[in-house]
Parts: sequence; C-alpha cells; structure tokens
Amino acid sequence: MPPVIPSQTSSARPHSLAEDGYAIAIGCAFIAMGIMLLKQASLVTGGMAGIALLLSYFIPWSPAALFILINIPFFLFAGKAMGPAFGLKTLFANVAIMALGLTMPWAMQIAKISPLFAALFGGSIIGFGILAIARHGAGVGGVGVVALILQKSRGWNAGRTQMICDIMILALSLPVLSLDRFGLSILSAAAMNAVLVVNHRPGRYIGY
Repeated sequence: MPPVIPSQTSSARPHSLAEDGYAIAIGCAFIAMGIMLLKQASLVTGGMAGIALLLSYFIPWSPAALFILINIPFFLFAGKAMGPAFGLKTLFANVAIMALGLTMPWAMQIAKISPLFAALFGGSIIGFGILAIARHGAGVGGVGVVALILQKSRGWNAGRTQMICDIMILALSLPVLSLDRFGLSILSAAAMNAVLVVNHRPGRYIGY
C-alpha cells in the first residue's frame, strides 16, 4: 500500500520556533563545512556560496565573511517578497553561516582532501543545508531566495532555477580556475542542485 502524503490543506502542525532554529542551525553548519571543503580544494560551486568562494581568490577574506556581505541587499528583498518572518530567519541563517565559517578552522584542520571528494561531498552537504533551511521558512540569500520566490509564486522548480543561475556563476570562474578544477566545480554545483531538484519540488513538502 503506498504511503499517504498529507495535502497542504491537512491539519498539519506547524514547526515550532525551536524546531525552526534547530533545523536552520544544522543547515548552516552543513553549508559552512561544505564551503570550507571546497575552499580547501580550490574549487567553486553555484549560488552565493560560489560567488563568495570566487571572490575569496581575489580578496584575502574568509568566504564566510564574503557570503554575508554580498547577501546584504537580498535581506530586505527577501522580507518584502516572502514576509518579515522569512527575512528575519534568512538574516539569522546568514549570520550563523558567517560565524560557523569563521570558527570552523579553529575546530578542525584539513591537511589533505581529494578534489573529487570535496566536489561531490562539499556540494551535496551545501545542498542539504539549503534544503533544511528552505523547509523551515528561510533562505540563504541571493540566488536561493530568488529561486524560492519563483517556486512559491510561479511553481518553478527551485533546483532547476538555481542551476541556470549557477551556470552563469561558474562561467565567471573559468578564467580563474584550471580546467580540471573548473570541471570539478561544475560537478560540485550539480551535486548541490541535485539535492534540491530531487527533494524540493513544487507540490511536495516544503515546510510549514
């Protein structure tokens, strides 16, 4: 017998604030670790994480710090388009990603990492981090926020929308990365977006 999938009109119990905070914190930890792995392997990925990584090769700042700085213009946009609760949760998520990204090197040191592993695992856990945050009523800013708004308003698949934007972001990294690193960066973006394409489709559970 197939499992019963509750409809959006069922009497589902909304997530509590504590549940939202817990899930968003885990998602932020995944994103911060994924960025750290990709940076260690000299790779780029899609989304705002990819832009932050790309800028970190020109500016001697942490990708985590760059991540929140380039997201500042999107906080007000997120709040206006998706509501103040979404905007505040998105701000909290970005601050948490920055804090975790800045403190993680003191908690763990990576002496050696396979670039292929970094691309697949790093991209995948960033995708799961974005998924956890999105399912609890927040975004990670930038491309992710735009993708979620288009999914909510027009039913566009968030993963596919983000993948189109990622192609443009990765194209900008081509002059910076070697061809092998560029190919692995494409793989990391594909791994990240595959998580969203499979798990964040319109009509499926997207959080309460």
